[in-house]
Amino acid sequence: MKEIDFLNIISDILRDSEYIGDDCAYLKDLDIFITQDTLVEDVHFLLKTTSAYNLGIKAAAVNLSDLASCAAVPLYLTISLSLPEKTEGCFVREFYKGINYVCQKYKIKVVGGDLTKSEKVMISICAIGKKKSKYLAARKMALPGDIVITTGTHGDSAAGLRLLPEHNKFTAKHITPIPRIEEGLELGSICSGNFAMMDTSDGLGDALYKIAKESKVKLEIDFSKIPYTKELKDRFSEEYKKLILWGGEDFELVACIREEDYCKIDKSKFFKIGRVIENTSKGFVIIKDKDSDYLIDEEVLSQNSYKHFGE
Repeated sequence: MKEIDFLNIISDILRDSEYIGDDCAYLKDLDIFITQDTLVEDVHFLLKTTSAYNLGIKAAAVNLSDLASCAAVPLYLTISLSLPEKTEGCFVREFYKGINYVCQKYKIKVVGGDLTKSEKVMISICAIGKKKSKYLAARKMALPGDIVITTGTHGDSAAGLRLLPEHNKFTAKHITPIPRIEEGLELGSICSGNFAMMDTSDGLGDALYKIAKESKVKLEIDFSKIPYTKELKDRFSEEYKKLILWGGEDFELVACIREEDYCKIDKSKFFKIGRVIENTSKGFVIIKDKDSDYLIDEEVLSQNSYKHFGE
């Protein structure tokens, strides 16, 4: 079965599933955001190419990226760590040194967790953040007329995965991603109303599609405006466009904001890549490229996006 099939089953069974859908749940009565991600050995990482220290950094960073996509201030982590019986203490020490590095950098605390035995290394982290903006950032908030913006470059992490065990800018972004906490908070402080935002953990194309579908709009994207590293095209000339749209794990932000708010943002941090329009035809995203325009619909998404269950 596909991930979406499992999610549909869960939503059908739970009496109240209003919080399921976004990467973070906003608990209004507590005024906090909460999210959880799991990394599994040989699925999300390989111990032969990732040190315990870097694994700690990445495990924390991917959760903070979800909070960044909600313009939340990160506060606390709980960490469940499952380890094979043969694991040595130095692994745990180095892993938590990586966790501690992230905690010190973003002024957050580990407040609990669990340790269990398992066949492979499994890391499950829950991150809690505080709502700062008076407006909400969520997938379903895009409106026709909004400007589509993104942070950073796309395709680097996927390139890094392919280039391991090399050490370069691509592999660095794959091994130790940087959550866009500051950029998320900046957008939250600038925007004059609710706005759409996601991170690109499963790829830029995936994020664009999900924002458009949840908001019941269409995103018109100019591929030439999407930022990417020049060396990506040099090293992967045949497939660099696919890496940019579908590579995943760049953990950049994609947002749809009002035109008047776009005028106020720092153009060196946020890059305009398109516009939100009414959805009057097939597909949720149209990529306008000098070679050929094409739609991202459910079939294209299914063929290209990250498959959590090897679908």
